[in-house]
This record gives sequence, structure tokens and C-alpha cells, in this order.
Amino acid sequence: MVEQSSGVHISGPGEPAVTMRGAVPTEMETETETETETERRLADALADVVCVERVPVDSHFFEDLGANSLVMAQFCARVRKIPELPSPSMRDIYRYPTIRGLTAALVQKAPGTVGAAVSPSAPAPMTPVAPAPHTNRLSHALCGTMQCLIFLIYSLVSGFVTATGYEWIAHGSGLADVYLRSLLFGGIGFIALCVFPVLAKWILVGRWKTDEFPVWGLKYLRFWFVKVLLHANPMVFLVGTPLYTLYLRALGARIGKGVIILSPSVPVCTDLLTIGAGTVIRKDSFFLGYRAHRGRIQTGRVTLGRDVYIGEKTVLDIDTSMGDGAQLGHASALHRGQAVPSGEHWHGSPAEPTSIDYLRVASAPCGAARRVWFGAVTLLQMIFLYVPLAVGGMYMLFTEVPAIGKRLDPQTAALSRPELISDALGLSLVLFVGFAVLGLLAMYAVPRLLGLAVKPDRVYPLYGFHYTAHRLTARLTNIKFFTWLFGDSSYVVHYLRGLGYDLSRVEQTGSNFGTEVQHETPLLVTVGSGTMVADGLSVINADYSSTSFRLSRVSIGPHNFLGNNIAYPVGGRTGDNCLLATKVMIPLDGEVREGVGLLGSPSFEIPRSVDRDARFDHLRTGDTLRRHLAAKNRYNLRSMAWMLGVRWLHVFLLTLLALATVDLYGVLGDVVIAVYLALTLALSTAYYVLVERCVTLFRRLRPQLCSIYDRNFWLHERLWKVPDHYLNVFNGTPLKTLVWRLLGVRIGARVFDDGCYVTDRTLAVIGDECTLNAGTKIQCHSQEDGTFKSDRTTLGAGTTLGVGAHVHYGVTLGAGSMLAPDSFLMKGEEVPAHAHWGGNPAVDMPEPGRSRGGTGPAASAAGVTAATVS
Repeated sequence: MVEQSSGVHISGPGEPAVTMRGAVPTEMETETETETETERRLADALADVVCVERVPVDSHFFEDLGANSLVMAQFCARVRKIPELPSPSMRDIYRYPTIRGLTAALVQKAPGTVGAAVSPSAPAPMTPVAPAPHTNRLSHALCGTMQCLIFLIYSLVSGFVTATGYEWIAHGSGLADVYLRSLLFGGIGFIALCVFPVLAKWILVGRWKTDEFPVWGLKYLRFWFVKVLLHANPMVFLVGTPLYTLYLRALGARIGKGVIILSPSVPVCTDLLTIGAGTVIRKDSFFLGYRAHRGRIQTGRVTLGRDVYIGEKTVLDIDTSMGDGAQLGHASALHRGQAVPSGEHWHGSPAEPTSIDYLRVASAPCGAARRVWFGAVTLLQMIFLYVPLAVGGMYMLFTEVPAIGKRLDPQTAALSRPELISDALGLSLVLFVGFAVLGLLAMYAVPRLLGLAVKPDRVYPLYGFHYTAHRLTARLTNIKFFTWLFGDSSYVVHYLRGLGYDLSRVEQTGSNFGTEVQHETPLLVTVGSGTMVADGLSVINADYSSTSFRLSRVSIGPHNFLGNNIAYPVGGRTGDNCLLATKVMIPLDGEVREGVGLLGSPSFEIPRSVDRDARFDHLRTGDTLRRHLAAKNRYNLRSMAWMLGVRWLHVFLLTLLALATVDLYGVLGDVVIAVYLALTLALSTAYYVLVERCVTLFRRLRPQLCSIYDRNFWLHERLWKVPDHYLNVFNGTPLKTLVWRLLGVRIGARVFDDGCYVTDRTLAVIGDECTLNAGTKIQCHSQEDGTFKSDRTTLGAGTTLGVGAHVHYGVTLGAGSMLAPDSFLMKGEEVPAHAHWGGNPAVDMPEPGRSRGGTGPAASAAGVTAATVS
């Protein structure tokens, strides 16, 4: 506990004072310490940050001074502004947690200095970055207009095809005839939806080449149209099957035999993608073949040799390559120009060599005949079962619902308004309640039956019954609606237990799990007592090779705290009482870590907790906990009811709009369907924007430092339950900026957003002409061990966030700065203008495009040739 009598109080922005121990030196320390000039100046800088008179050079930053990562990030930012001092990173702070140790390490990294004993070294010269080109306002406006027109034309064509097909099916006589007509129309429609993006790509683009062009121009418009078609393609549902690799080949990718791709992130520039035979790419990996960089789209090659292994939550930037037999671990990234030589294993962000073997399952018999059979059965199942059921189901809906059937009958007068509303109410309730109830029943029952067939720790070949059962389990038990509903409340533990999680003896906190939790199978997950999990946890309890898979139990120890966006694999070497920071790489080697924190990729040890996070401990025990937990449960129940009501009302409004537009079908025909599609998008966006602003009472969130039993935190939890999936529709268009502005983000003009996610909208500031890549996240809060913290995050004009980059709260990025792909910029960091940062945690990096792993072109460095594909 903090000693109030001898401590000195400090406070960060918007935070109560924090007690620091040992900040005042004794008389003996003053007399005996001898300091170099560098030590003295670093100590003075830290003293200024923590508002004390003097900091002893041998005092431990965390144990003696009671500092935390936010305070030390502010210290690093202060030091970087002094040209004569060496520049520390947060990794340096944790590795050398005293002024004396830090000085020695920094001076050793920058030798050749002079001073009292050793002079401070000058920071390495920063690569000059030219100012970002300004976007033409006319091009920006014209591009947005053309994108809207393309959407309307596509909706009109869809309306014409849908109306024609429905009218033809309606002439069928008997159930068998309706099925055959649904099969024919649906099958042709499915094939057309798959083939059209391929034709559009070859007609509009031809072959993708290494190139660079500005956003919002004509070339970008073609690029965007092809990308949207690929992402909206039904083949995305066939990820993990041989059909998906065949589809990528049709788009121009060079893919060898026996490749398995589990990531739904569709590569766009497929002609620049080469994947050798026997390669495995796990889910949530990015290998797009392009990136947005300072207002321009850059395309480049991604080349993978034979038998390559790509882990989960990885990013492969353009102009990267891996040789035959190479491996890239989970939570890792290859930055532009990096090349992994043949046979080597790398991990980290940016990746570096390691001795860990990430391919941990033996091969199994899985020849070409098995792959062809599985692909054929999957395709036939799709065409003869799922598609006719979907199309025929819509037909039955049209004919059985009175409000639709009567209105489509020319002999029947239009229904009155009361009849219309009552039918809309009934239909929406049946659809919504039916999905919720039947969905839960299916999620609880079906996976347990399938689990009887797929035994743990047994190797099964791919593309058979066991693989199908495993895929069905994963899809059924990862429906986001239910984790969104139950997450951030006491009721999520009952939901997860119903799925099959082993949660030991639950120590209820009211926030044991967040709203985003995924797994390969819920039947093999064990979470220890007292553990809390934030959002974005992915439990990797399945191992894959190019021919086989195996399910194994994943055990997360008791009294852990898991931050955001973590992939936890089988065999993770963490035990009791660990803090796993945001985007941390879970170690798979060495001793089991206990009683420590882990940060970064590759991970390193940090203090498990600091004094600031212990100030609310008194709220987590005894009668105090019971009272606050009961109050939180009541509030969360209202939030869950509110979420269900908001979702149902949305379904009701769309149903009412659909029934109302049926009246116009006989007058305007196919145009009605196109108008309905456009109105659906506009209405849904406006509806959820209004809902979110109503939750905050049209006010801006304020920075917080409070307990999870504070009503201010409960408001954030309620806010996180507002759906935001509709935002993805606007990726890469000027409309995304408009929607962000409506949601309260202080965002500038002509921002290019290719798939960024902002958690706390009104705490984010994004400057003019910023470039935000796919998979980026601006998270303006943190929740650790029952303590909630939030603050503003500011991106200066012209800032670029690389693919998969994660920016924490209290961060400032200067104008024109760049954050490399898959980087994690920690809380409180200040990135200078026009600087290039990267890594996990992010630090100042050398010029992008120069590899740590080799020299020369990426492909030649890895020794990858076109022959590896065959």
C-alpha cells in the first residue's frame, strides 16, 4: 500500500493525485551520490514530470517512485524535446528502471559522447519526410459523388434482377416447382455474384502492378470499386476451403497446391500475391497487397515460398517475402522491405529471428482427391441447399405475410395504416425474437453434439467430416450479437459457460469479459478464477498444418488481466497473476511467467501493477463490493434491455419501410427495390448515429480515472453496445468522414479512412488529410484490474496510421507523422511532427523500406522464385 506520510503526490491530466514513494532523498543519499551530467539532466526531467524537488538516480521508477506507464511516457516525451539528451523508449524504461541504469544503457547505444563523466549523446538523425501532398478538393468531391452513383446503379440492377426472379418464382405451381425455380434463379445469382468481381477486375484493372497513385482520383475509383466487389463477394464465406484459393487464382494470384487460407481479410491486388505450395495462413491476418500512405495508394508484392506458416493477427506489408519453410509467429508483422530467409522462424513487430517452432501439429493424409471432393461437396451444398432455402424463404415470406401478399395482389385494396403497423410489429418481433431464442438454443446444443466427434489432442486430416464439424462449431459459437449483448456485465460468465467455457470458481466483478471474445472451440477453454479479460481476445485452441488440424485445451491462469486485441495460443507460457498488455505477444518458450506483466511483441516483462491502479482496491472486497456490484448489475440489465429494444426497433422500422414500399411496386416496379436499399443504408446510419448521441445526451465524453463501479464507466459500457458494423460500408469514401463527424469525432477535411475504428468517438481528434489504413484502431480508454482510464487522442494533419496499427489514449501524433503497420503506440506518447514510428511498443524507427532482416529486394533476399508456387 502507498505510504501517505512520506510520499509526494503527483497527478496526470484529468487524474487525481498519485502518491510516489522515495521521491525525497535522504541526507546521506545527497552526500554520497555522484551523478554524471546526463544522469542529472534526466533526473531533473523526471522530477519536473512528477512534480517533486529531486529524484535519486538509483530509485526504481515503479517500486520506489510509484510511477506508471503514463507518467513515464510523459517523461520520454519531455526528454525527446531536449536535443542534447539521448532519447529513451518505453522498452528502455522497463528494462532499465532507474536513472543510473537508463543513462548507462542509452549512452552505450550512442557512444562517443563527452561530459562530466559521459556526455549526453545526440539523437540519431531523423529521416526527412517530405510534406504530404494536398488533396484536390474537386477530386475529393467528384470521387464521393461517383461512389454514390455506383452504389445507386448497383442497387438498381439488384432491384431489377430480384424483381424479375421473384415474379418468375411466383408463377411456380407446387412446392417442388417453387424449389426448382428457386434453385435455378438462386444458383445463377450466386454464380453471377462470384464471377462479376472477377470480370470487373480484369476489365477495369487488368493485372495489378507495383504502382502508386493518389486517393480520390479516377484510378483510385477503379481500385475502390474492385475492392468493394471483392469484400461483398459470397466467396468470403468459403474461406478455409479449397474453393477460396481457386477463387484467388481466378483473380490473378499465384497460389500453389495444398495452401490453406483461414483469414477473411481478402487480398485486393491479387496479381502481386505469390503463395507457395503447402503454406498456412491463419485467421485475422492482413496480406492485402496494398497500403494507403500519406494520401496515396501504394501497391506491392507479397511473396511467400513453399511450406510457409503465418500466425494469427499478423500483418504482411507490401514488398515483403518469406522463403521456403519460413515461419511468422502470431501477433507479428513484416514491415515493407523485410524478408525472412528460407527455413528461418521470425516473430515480433517488426519481426526478428526466433527459435520457436510455430508449426506444432503433425501432417496427415490429405491428397488432391480429398480436396477436390470437399470443394465439390461444399459447392453443391451451397447451390442445392443454402441458396434455394434463402431464395425460397424470401418467396414464402412474401406470400405468407398478409401485408405483403395482399399488397402484391392487384385484386386486393391497399391495407390501412393500422393493418400495416400491426403486420410490421408482428413480423419484426417474430424475426428478432426467433433469431435470439433459436440462436441461443443452437449455440448451446449443436457444438456439444459436434464435440463428441472431434476429440482433443487428436490429429485429423483437413477437408473431412471432423473438419466440417469443427468449422460449424466455430461459426455457431462466435456470433457477435450475443457477446455484444452479454459482454461487460455479470451475465457474460453464464453465457460463456453455456457455450462450454470452463471458468473455474468465478470471482464476479461485473466486467469479467468484454464484448469481443472469439475462439476456435468453446469446449476447450479454461479461464482461472479472478481473471478479467478486455475486448478482442482470440483463443487459438486449434493448430493447423497444410494437411491437418488438432484441437487442444487453452488454459489462462487465475488472477490475470488480459488487455485488448490479444491472441492466446495453445501452450502459452503464462501462469498465475499476470498482466497481459494490449496487443502483447504471448510467449511460447521459457519458464512460465507468474506475478509479472508482459508488454510488446516479442514480449518483455513489466511490473504487474502500480500504486495508481490499487487506489480502488477497497471497492473490490466485502460488503462494499456486494453493494457496488448489485448496482452495476442493475445498470447493466437496463443496458442490455436498452440494446435489445434499440435493435428490435431498427428491425421494425426497416420492416415497416419494406411493407410501405410494396404499395409502390406496381407503379415504379424495380426502382422501388433500389430505393429501398438506399433508404435502408441511410436510415440505419442516421438511426444509430442518433442512438449513440442520445446515450451521451449530445455531450462529449470527458477524460476519466475511476473505478469500474463508477456510473461514468457504466455509461461507457452502454455506449459500447451501440452497433457500429454499418461504418464498414463507408470505408474508402468521403462519407466515412461525415459519419465520424456526426458521431462526435473531431475530424478534419479530406481524411482517407480505409477501415479505422474509433472506440470513444468524442475523445478523438483527427486532423485534415490524415490517412487511416484497414484494421487501425484509435482506443481512447483502458481498463486494468478494475480501474478505468480514458483521455483524448490527437492525430495531427497529414498523419498516417499503417495497417493494423493501434493507438492508445492520451496520445498525440504530430502533423505529417507516420505509424508503421501493426504498431502499438502506448498511452501518453508524443510523436514529433514528420517522425516515423513503429513497433510494439512503438519507437522512433529508421527510414521505412530498409529491412532489418536483409538487404536488396525482398523477394531476392528470401530466395523465393516463381517455381515455389508449383
